[in-house]
Formats: sequence, C-alpha cells, structure tokens
Amino acid sequence: MKIVKYLSVLSAFVFSSAWANSSQIQQELEKAFNLKIESVEKIPYSNLYEVVTDETILYTDEKASFVIAGSLIDTKTREDITELSLKKLAAADFKKLPLDKAVKTVYGNGERQIITFEDPNCGYCKKLYQELSKLDNVTVHTFLVPILGQDSVRKVSNIWCAKDRAAVWKAWMQDGVKPAEASCDDEPTAEVMSYARKLQVRGTPMLLMANGERMNGYAQASVIEATLSK
Repeated sequence: MKIVKYLSVLSAFVFSSAWANSSQIQQELEKAFNLKIESVEKIPYSNLYEVVTDETILYTDEKASFVIAGSLIDTKTREDITELSLKKLAAADFKKLPLDKAVKTVYGNGERQIITFEDPNCGYCKKLYQELSKLDNVTVHTFLVPILGQDSVRKVSNIWCAKDRAAVWKAWMQDGVKPAEASCDDEPTAEVMSYARKLQVRGTPMLLMANGERMNGYAQASVIEATLSK
C-alpha cells in the first residue's frame, strides 16, 4: 500500500510539474513574442514542448529559452510529427470553422463535407472546381482567400457581397463570367485569412476533410473521392 501511495504522489507531482512548466512556458512566450497560445504540451523528443498558437506550431524547452519553427521528423518512423499534430488540429478545427463565412456549393444530397481555401484568380482552383463538380453527395464550403493581389481582393469582395454567392462563384470559376461590382458590411476576409494562417494554408487550393486529412493543390475527382471514402 505504501508503494501505491508513493506512486500516486509521484504521479501527481509529475503532472503538477508538467502543468507548471506548460503554464510558465506560455507566459514567457506570450510576453516575449506577443503570441496567442492555445496549448503547450510536453512531447517525447529531447524534452521539447509543442506550442500551438493561433497561427502555427512551435517547439521550445522547459525554460522557453529558444523557439523552433518548422517540421519535426521522427528519424525511426520517418513520420512528420508536426504534420500529424496539424491533422489532429485540423480535424478539431473542421467542426469549429464558421461555415457561414464560406461559399456553399451542394452536389447531390450533400451529406459529405469538404472545406476548401481558394483564390478566385488561382488557375488550379478553377481546375479543381471542374473536378469537384463531378462528385456526388458532397457539400463544398469554400473560404475565399485573396492571396494573389489586389484583383483577387476585389473579386472576393464582389463574390461575397453578391445576392447569390454560389451562383456568382460558379459563373466565374466555371464559365469565366466576371463578378459584378458589389459591396456589403459583412465581408469576412480578415477573419478567413486568420483561419488560413492557423491551418498553415501556404497556397491555393487547399482541401480539408472532416477527419483532418488535407490535400494541398489541385486533385482529380477520383483522388478526392478515394480520400473521402477512407
């Protein structure tokens, strides 16, 4: 019984110590870099801590004496640990993303869900639109990210502020009909760009599935279908 009590106390001490370190790391990094930190967790790699911010994943030590940005690769398994963490976060974020700030396109009964990040002037996004239209039983939620210049910014505004966003989006992406000038007070571009940074969208198009699977770049309908069917 004494051993059990000792192990229980030791376990509580270790948990308390880890929590204290995480809390201290968060305070130090927020103070040093003005970061918005969502979580700090110790990982089994050389006493590193994984720091999830509102825009990216960082790594540091228990004293927050340095910060590493980039991919952490396990040399034995060859797995990208950072990518695995991003996938878990993406699966959680999928449920949290405000889909009312995305252009909604429904194919069939739309039971399956896909989120895309796209720029209206992205050539591969237009090719992707053709592929997505070949799918059945899918709802596509498209977040508009104008990363290709001022013309993209203007098009995003015109598409979002149109009375029928999905129709104007389709007309432009499928038929090349330029969006008519429009304005409104609820354009969410700044907020959408924040989501894109958090999910590390480095280019368009980017597809996100409900299980956290992501596809960077254009993909054919058969590849998307296979991913959805996993």
